[in-house]
Amino acid sequence: MAGRQIYWNIEGHSWLYLLFIIAIGFFVYGVYRRLSLWRLGRPDNRWCSIREAIRDSIVYGFRHKRLLQEPYPGRMHLFLFWGFAFLFMATVTVAIHADLGLPIYQGFLYMFVKFSANLFGLLALAGVVLAAWRRYVENPPGLDNQADDAVTIWLIFSILLTGFFLQAVRMAAVPEPLASWAFAGKWLAVLLAGFDSSFLATIHQFLWWFHAGLVMIFFGYFPYSKLFHILLVPLNHFLRKRSDTGVPEPINFDDESLESYGKGKLAEFSWKTLFDTDVCVRCGRCQDHCPAFASGKHLSPKSMTQALKSHMEELGKAQAAPKKQITAGERETAAAVEVSPVPALRTLIGEVVAEEDLWSCTTCRSCEQQCPAFVEHVDNIVEMRRNIVLMEKPFPPEAAHAFRNLERNGNPWGIGSSTRAEFFKSLGVLTYEENPAADILYWPGCFGAFDARSQKVSRSLVRLLQTAKINFAILGNEEKCCGDSARRLGNEYLYSMLAQENIAVLKGYGVKKILTQCPHCFQVLKKEYPQLDGRFAVVHHTEYLLELVKTGKLPANSLAGKTVTYHDSCYLGRYNQLYTQPRELLASVGLTLREMTRSGEKGFCCGAGGGRMWLEESSGKAINRIRAQEAAAVNAEMAATACPFCLTMLGEGIASLESKATMATLDIAEILEQALDLR
Repeated sequence: MAGRQIYWNIEGHSWLYLLFIIAIGFFVYGVYRRLSLWRLGRPDNRWCSIREAIRDSIVYGFRHKRLLQEPYPGRMHLFLFWGFAFLFMATVTVAIHADLGLPIYQGFLYMFVKFSANLFGLLALAGVVLAAWRRYVENPPGLDNQADDAVTIWLIFSILLTGFFLQAVRMAAVPEPLASWAFAGKWLAVLLAGFDSSFLATIHQFLWWFHAGLVMIFFGYFPYSKLFHILLVPLNHFLRKRSDTGVPEPINFDDESLESYGKGKLAEFSWKTLFDTDVCVRCGRCQDHCPAFASGKHLSPKSMTQALKSHMEELGKAQAAPKKQITAGERETAAAVEVSPVPALRTLIGEVVAEEDLWSCTTCRSCEQQCPAFVEHVDNIVEMRRNIVLMEKPFPPEAAHAFRNLERNGNPWGIGSSTRAEFFKSLGVLTYEENPAADILYWPGCFGAFDARSQKVSRSLVRLLQTAKINFAILGNEEKCCGDSARRLGNEYLYSMLAQENIAVLKGYGVKKILTQCPHCFQVLKKEYPQLDGRFAVVHHTEYLLELVKTGKLPANSLAGKTVTYHDSCYLGRYNQLYTQPRELLASVGLTLREMTRSGEKGFCCGAGGGRMWLEESSGKAINRIRAQEAAAVNAEMAATACPFCLTMLGEGIASLESKATMATLDIAEILEQALDLR
């Protein structure tokens, strides 16, 4: 009984409350400090779709759906997360019982709290050990170890370990009738059975204050450290963008109040962008899955996010400095002189973020697809590109050449716009003007109309539509580039001009449904034209052909015995979640699918997205050659894709391999035509 009395007297000591108040003071100030920095950004309403937000917080936060895609770090984090969740619940329960005098810590709740705290406390301890092993022994290249990481690991480890020993000392001094529920403490208590109660009381007192001190340090240190992500990441799951993936915000060029276009200063970004910089935990997944970084280029989404974070802190100090000077100026002039001058801010584009990095991005969004915290990288890059292009700063000359061609002839090659329909006339395809009763508008895009390799895909698709007796038509010479490359390269004005002209033509003919063979056209026509009041039903040819096969309009013959590997287009997969349809179509003709190492949601970019098709490789290895090596490694007879960009890049990459791989590179439409023996 004496031991129990000592235990409760120590826990009720008034010094603990003082420490708690100090810790909370540090916590509140730290949160206020970060909140002040986020408020440097512009407004951005993320408080919508509450039901979906709650669901995402549960799925990605509590269930760790995205984290568990990589088993080791996923399970490690799961142990830590649920360990601290149950330990926090136990702490709150004891505090309510002991400090508020509400007798709830008894009966079933007592047994549940004891058992769960011991079980999940051990899991948390295992999680800390796994984290330390991974970070300091395995040390994967995506992680960058900083002092805060070591402090955080040792702080958590010490809190957990002292908590278990504290429980064991108490149980050794004062046996409990329900001790078996606190099984970890009971096991450790056996080691202390030979010590007398006075010694155990002294040890308990020391351990109790040491443990309490560590917990108070934990709370006070929380918003200044990596620990802050425990709150910020689930909040970011709640606040993440749920509108159509990859749709940039439009610019109102009629708004005369706009002083600049795009984002050339950090304060021009939204508060959510600044918030993301604190959400990032530097896990390196974005960098590990970035095709630009993998090919040896300087771009790292992680490093860019951390650079924006450092710049945000610089901006916060710079904006806070004048307030200090004004306050000092109210006193003697000499006092104001003592205020240290604030260094000039670095320029966002060029000094904080290298221009080379901005032009290296393929906008594949693999970084965002893999980020467990849902940091948004790509739109920031597009916004900075906009600032460079629209504010007439130097940008790659190849981009300028593509822009001129798009302005003059409506396609990036600059081929005469009056020849766009010629190839299709030879196939007997009518224009919408000639066939206004067409059920569907076929949109071949610039590649399908002008590129010799993609014209073969167009021919295959036309033959399939004709075989299925589909009443379709094209716009012909009235069709212009959808504007995807212009928009991704930052020329929003040119994109807007092209889009509005296309929308006017489509509305003029009363087009309701559009069939595309290019995922970039598919993305823009379906998800981005509505921003300019161009709303149409848009379907990609993989979806449409699969429907024709399933309904029996295309009774495909079997290609059984042949093997194929499928390359996922980023704009078809990550942007539009069309992963299964192309594979179903290949399986429908009896092909055996051999997946590449990186496929589906982890598919590797061909290197042409984001307008990179028209830019030269500035450094590192060509991305398409890396992908070609992965395709060749599966030893399939064919490499299939459903995108003209990917078809071009993959074909060139395979042709360049030293192994002289004989793998045929084909669009799915060509494979289906081959199965039907229509050639």
